[in-house]
Amino acid sequence: MEVVETKNEGLQRDFKITVVADDIQQRVDARLTEVGRDINLPGFRPGKAPLKILKQRYGSAVMGEVLEAAVQESSQEVLSDRGLRPAVQPKIEVVSFDEGKDLEYDMSVEILPEIEMIDLASLELDRVKVTPTDEEITDAIDRIVDQNRETRAIEAARKTADGDIVVIDFEGKIDDIPFEGGKGTGVRLALGSSQFIPGFEEQLVGVEVGAPLKVQVAFPDDYNVEDLAGKKAVFDCTVQEIHEGVDVSVDDAFAQSLGLEDLAALRTAISEQLGQEYGRMTRERTKRELLDKLSDAYDFAVPPRMAEDEFNQIWSQVEQAKEEDKLDEEDKGKSDEELRDQYQEIASRRVRLGLVLSHIGEENGLTVSQEEVNRAIMEQARQLPGQEQQIIDFYRDNPQASASLQAPIFEDKVVDFVMEMAKVNERELTPEELNAEAEAEVEEKNSASTKKTASKKKAPKTKGAGKKPAAKKSGAKRKPAAKKKGAEKSDEKAAT
Repeated sequence: MEVVETKNEGLQRDFKITVVADDIQQRVDARLTEVGRDINLPGFRPGKAPLKILKQRYGSAVMGEVLEAAVQESSQEVLSDRGLRPAVQPKIEVVSFDEGKDLEYDMSVEILPEIEMIDLASLELDRVKVTPTDEEITDAIDRIVDQNRETRAIEAARKTADGDIVVIDFEGKIDDIPFEGGKGTGVRLALGSSQFIPGFEEQLVGVEVGAPLKVQVAFPDDYNVEDLAGKKAVFDCTVQEIHEGVDVSVDDAFAQSLGLEDLAALRTAISEQLGQEYGRMTRERTKRELLDKLSDAYDFAVPPRMAEDEFNQIWSQVEQAKEEDKLDEEDKGKSDEELRDQYQEIASRRVRLGLVLSHIGEENGLTVSQEEVNRAIMEQARQLPGQEQQIIDFYRDNPQASASLQAPIFEDKVVDFVMEMAKVNERELTPEELNAEAEAEVEEKNSASTKKTASKKKAPKTKGAGKKPAAKKSGAKRKPAAKKKGAEKSDEKAAT
């Protein structure tokens, strides 16, 4: 085999590789001999057919198989001999081959960058602890009361009002023809709850019990039943009863009706649940800070094709968001060129962080066990009650889907490892203080983004100019702390 390196620039390596004709022929003869042992040809004893006959019958098929194996083995040998680690699948193009002649092909490969480990103990992180307040716990209990509140029909005669719970009979028609799913008897409806299609509940306000009325509405254009979407309908309705809520005493008996020992146990359970939600949210906050610090600490070129693949995934989501008018507020009004620049930076940052996390994990022997993957599968199944077995079967029958669960598990293990190594400053905040800090952080990010956009418009583009990656939009949850619109774009999905 002859190997000539034709390009060595940055992370790009190109080679011209020649596998000599004699090597190809030896491979073909060896494979034909192997095939001949297992076949019977008329006129020859089993396994005794001459090589010439075998070549006439099976030469073409064997040649294709041999060429594929020769390219695979020789390309892997080139990479191994030079200690090159491909970032993505190498591109291979056969230049020439004829029977009895050398096989020549070009191989272009992008390699993984060399990453020098920093001292993880030098990282300093902020970790916040939030304790739910008594007021939050009481509010949560009030919501439980509302969800479990019983009602009774009022005795006094009066017309319906917004906020009433009514019991109604109805039948819907389109062009005077009843349609499937348009009829209900004894249906409970809270007026003003927006449970029914727009315009329906409003027409039930101010009517008398027992008086028939016609409710005229139009189904939304995006209604989930295609045959009804965008069509006008008339519902024959009658309010049979008006209900009012029955007062509920929040006491030990109420807690016991929910399966808890007493009211104190209920408050403890709610406090623990809120604490877990705060814990998940503040962990994500610390994780974003960690990713920002790792991004600042590591600055190296990323394999172009990895960055391109990541950008294409992001851009397809951006285009879908534009079509559905769900683009982030801070992105609306930006040109495609501005959006592309912004998300190309995000893609490069994601890839860089993914490589860093992967490197840290490999250097420290972190792995994902099958037991951990199985737990993730069961968690996926629990999210779809009634379809648990289908979800389990899907992952069992699709190894690639099962393998995709490993990436987020691995990333979390690496993040936890780095947090253990880093210096972590613990702080206690009230929910109000946490919300205030989140709002200030959002304002600061948005302000920085606005200034950056303005400077880009004023300054001419400079090829190769350094750009600090923007962060991707964060999705920190709330009822703990409120989700803030316009939160920073972050890299919670570092592609490991």
